[in-house]
Amino acid sequence: MKAAFVLVRCELGRIEEVANKVMEIDGVSEVHSITGPFDLLVKLYAPSVEEFGEIIPDRLQRVPGIRETETLLAFRAFKPAR
Repeated sequence: MKAAFVLVRCELGRIEEVANKVMEIDGVSEVHSITGPFDLLVKLYAPSVEEFGEIIPDRLQRVPGIRETETLLAFRAFKPAR
């Protein structure tokens, strides 16, 4: 399973509405409100990198209230040693 993080900039006053709609998208595991130039950080998973090419533009970016996105693909996840 591949992971991606998407930074989302929302229209003013629509952060919670957008977050709730984004959580309904298959593959989305978490949505966080954040500080900085973006409003939300979305963590999502897909079986392949190619599937992000469908999920992000076809579903995520079509959520009403989203103004802009920036996608970061994860290469590797690091976990604490036990």
